[in-house]
Amino acid sequence: MATASPSVFLLMVNGQVESAQFPEYDDLYCKYCFVYGQDWDPTAGLEEGISQITSKSQDVRQALVWNFPIDVTFKSTNPYGWPQIVLSVYGPDVFGNDVVRGYGAVHVPFSPGRHKRTIPMFVPESTSKLQKFTSLCLVASSDLQAAPPTEDK
Repeated sequence: MATASPSVFLLMVNGQVESAQFPEYDDLYCKYCFVYGQDWDPTAGLEEGISQITSKSQDVRQALVWNFPIDVTFKSTNPYGWPQIVLSVYGPDVFGNDVVRGYGAVHVPFSPGRHKRTIPMFVPESTSKLQKFTSLCLVASSDLQAAPPTEDK
């Protein structure tokens, strides 16, 4: 008697990371990756990617528009560990180093069709009082540096 191999199903994900709103930041880029259970395997497409750097739009929304395409296919024999997309947004600090400005995750929709998801972004916060004080000083010094020069009369 022949042994039947377990049947698999495919999950195709295609779409885009459209935009974000970070009113206090500019010149940001995003990275995405998928996290999934051990029974899931990517069969086509990219599991992770990085977008271009974008600046805020000049309209009232001040949106950061990426229109960053996503296209990946997974296979599995079990829905346990359904894939999630994880987004991280990065931008320069006052020294020009890339630092995380926010991160969030959402499950890939369970039903077929067109879906629009809004991902709440969590912003990292300093863990110690010294780090908070240092970041406050850096923000204050960057505000001083960014101020236009004035002339004394």
